[in-house]
Amino acid sequence: MTNDPVKSTSVPHPVTARGSLYRAAIVGAASLKGKELAEMLNERNFPAADIRLLDDDEALGQLEAMGDEISFIQRVRAEQFENVDFTFFSSDEDGTRRNWKDARDAGSAIIDLSGALENEPGASVRSLWVERERGHIPAPELQPGPCITAHPVAVTLAVLLLRARKVGIIQRAVVTVFEPASEKGQRGMDELHQQTVNLLSFQTLPKDVYDAQVAFNMVARYGQKAQSVLDSVEARISRHYQKISGGSAPQPSVILLQAPVFHSYALAAFLELEGDVDVQALSQALGGDLPAT
Repeated sequence: MTNDPVKSTSVPHPVTARGSLYRAAIVGAASLKGKELAEMLNERNFPAADIRLLDDDEALGQLEAMGDEISFIQRVRAEQFENVDFTFFSSDEDGTRRNWKDARDAGSAIIDLSGALENEPGASVRSLWVERERGHIPAPELQPGPCITAHPVAVTLAVLLLRARKVGIIQRAVVTVFEPASEKGQRGMDELHQQTVNLLSFQTLPKDVYDAQVAFNMVARYGQKAQSVLDSVEARISRHYQKISGGSAPQPSVILLQAPVFHSYALAAFLELEGDVDVQALSQALGGDLPAT
């Protein structure tokens, strides 16, 4: 990935509402993450005059519900970003890298959910939940650099450790993270499903995504022909945690395993605190019921 200087072929328009409504685009709208994002924007009543659903050629023409309306998924083209205030990238990393500069040069603010742009000039990794927990919410700076949403595990760890330190000094934190198949998109979920079916019927296992047996198994490393590696995700979690925690909580040791589950991360955490700790106070702190001292 090249770190090209931030530039714009057109004067970026300010991120301001047109009659209290914004225009937005979702790149990767057919992905699991893109569908969930569209649902969330609708549930949260995001003030949008228009939300454009964009994806690659395989998803063209698919129908997606946006509230009470049905929208078609369209091809990602540079002109689709004209007069768009926010562009959400929920595609895979390659798709984000191919298209994000077109959105940037059209003056759109970039929100990257794929994690592909964190090394670009001016990029920032953000988590509002952690910023609230730290009591420090900086002003939003969505231009000209992209805003990367922190990895959900990094957010969870930062919130928990920031809360735990209210009742004692954390000497050590070791966390085992179990990643779901949904993080590999629909193809990852389909392969886990088919592996499960084939195992029970004594047939050959498909291994196009993981190049390893994931069904009924805990995997610490994929096969050599896998499309991605767990080590890179593990490293991203640690990087994002360090950036969003701001040194306010100790850096945990993180071990990532691929679990044979379809949805939702699970974590097993070991915390060693200095001296005796009141269990009830710790429980209240982790639940967010203990004020900062």
